[in-house]
Amino acid sequence: MVKPAVLPFAQALDDHPATLSEMVTSGRKALGYFCHYTPVELIHACGFIPVRISGGPGRLEKATNLVPDFICPYMKRGLERALEGDYRFLSGIVQGYSCDAACGVTNIWADNIQGELFHILPLPYEDSADSRHYLLAEFQHLINKLSDLGGNYTDLTLSHSLEIYNRIRNHILHFYQLRHQGKLPLTAKELWLVVQAGFVSPPETYLNLLDRLDAELDNLPPLSRNGAPILISGSVIESPDILEFLENRGGRIVADDLCSGMRSAATSTSMSGSPMENLMDRHFKRFPCPTRSRAEDRFPLIHQLIEQSGAKGVVFMFQKFCTPHLSDFPFLSGQLKAIHIPSVVIELDEMSQSDEQTGTRLEGLFEIIQD
Repeated sequence: MVKPAVLPFAQALDDHPATLSEMVTSGRKALGYFCHYTPVELIHACGFIPVRISGGPGRLEKATNLVPDFICPYMKRGLERALEGDYRFLSGIVQGYSCDAACGVTNIWADNIQGELFHILPLPYEDSADSRHYLLAEFQHLINKLSDLGGNYTDLTLSHSLEIYNRIRNHILHFYQLRHQGKLPLTAKELWLVVQAGFVSPPETYLNLLDRLDAELDNLPPLSRNGAPILISGSVIESPDILEFLENRGGRIVADDLCSGMRSAATSTSMSGSPMENLMDRHFKRFPCPTRSRAEDRFPLIHQLIEQSGAKGVVFMFQKFCTPHLSDFPFLSGQLKAIHIPSVVIELDEMSQSDEQTGTRLEGLFEIIQD
């Protein structure tokens, strides 16, 4: 059971296919995306609802004929759901270039799923005058495509979208800061529900839910601070079951480095320049993921999260076959060992990973931390 204050977020997650289908029927279109590097503010500024595609635990049948086995479960399950008709309310996909799998699967959607727009947005890695000139041109190219789809972009609509998403991210970051301080009265599952609801809800609706939750936090009973303090690092956690499993085995999640968690909200957007300049600033200054940065550059940020939260160990939860995250692991685990922070890696498959062997490995890590 989750707290009553969190139930609207759980309901938003459960109801989003019907809710979005109804909105689409009323004339407002929705566009899917896989990666948080996709500029959702730009999609929203053109009048569309950005919806992060999810797969969730489940079996694969139809998708196995279209993608190789070594594609991560997140991508395969999302495609499976699309082939089953779960994403018929989407008018297409806009995918900010991150991992090759996400871009490849976007092309597979274009060939097999009905839609009006399938666009992969190239994104520069380094911040420079030339990079910003290039990014501005790519943003304008996307605006043109969204306009052809019925969008209506202005600098004023982008400024409005930036403000809404800033307020959303500030709420989420506030929740994470409270968790770092041991003051957040939400379990890991409850915080997961709160964050995930934002990926599938119109941002205006989601912001109202966050406003109400933030106002209610002080009235919620505090959580027990028992358990080994852990930071979770990885890409996408598609089910809260693995988080509950970890905490039931003796861990206590105090921070995360997840693209479906803190990384999606980290770095608010400056409002000091033009709307387009502000959007570009966030792209270049956001908390990086392994697809767009080196492990050597990410480790100091992870170390900072450890110090802020008091984490004593790290659980790397990777989607199976996620090459960018798996490639970073040897360096990151070595650096953690050098500062006496033990770690363990768990690969998540289509059915998640909550078996006895995983539990034993987690308990071993927690024992080391608490000795």
